[in-house]
Amino acid sequence: MTIPLNSPVEKVFGALTNDIPLWWTEMFEGISNKQGESFTIHFGESVFKQFRVQELEPNTKAVWYVEDSLLDIPSLENKKEWIGTTIIWEIIKKNNDTELQLTHMGLQPDVECYQICSDGWRQFTASLKSYVETGVGTPYLNSHEATTEITQ
Repeated sequence: MTIPLNSPVEKVFGALTNDIPLWWTEMFEGISNKQGESFTIHFGESVFKQFRVQELEPNTKAVWYVEDSLLDIPSLENKKEWIGTTIIWEIIKKNNDTELQLTHMGLQPDVECYQICSDGWRQFTASLKSYVETGVGTPYLNSHEATTEITQ
């Protein structure tokens, strides 16, 4: 998936490494801006994903390996399909703008959650785009336990 962004590469990299609660989900814990560290995101009580920061190249690339995951969605039989997959964010400078390439290695059309997960990526990359271009994203909000923790 390629996302054109009217934003400098530094802001895009910052969104991927420091500002995840501002565009993806406010239910965030851990460290996402250091290689080798891990962070976890939640979407309510039934969905979570735990990532290990596998690679960081400042203003160029972020790679996250999924160590644990639960997609407790009634329509899915395999609720742990994300485990062992890898999310690769590549940031490319295009004049004054940026092109962001998202590759989710392991999320293929034959995976049970493919459609649901692809729709989710579209939703949250649109939020990321809004965040880096306007300063306001549309992350998942947990109205019951609103605790956003950014560890730097």
